[in-house]
Amino acid sequence: LDRTRDDAEDVRAQLAEARAKLDAADQERDRLLTRIAELEEEQQALTEISEEIETRLDGAIGEIRTALGR
Repeated sequence: LDRTRDDAEDVRAQLAEARAKLDAADQERDRLLTRIAELEEEQQALTEISEEIETRLDGAIGEIRTALGR
């Protein structure tokens, strides 16, 4: 009877440990998903800035060529 009780306690302890690990993994997943969303927003902003810079450079190059008569 003591062995059965010890086995049951071991199983409960393992279950509690597994639940704690699962909770930690869930929290880490949520943290990573939040970070991914932040990085996607940052990447979108950088893409927009890059496109604006490209447009301005193309315009400036066009004006320089016109001024040089090319």
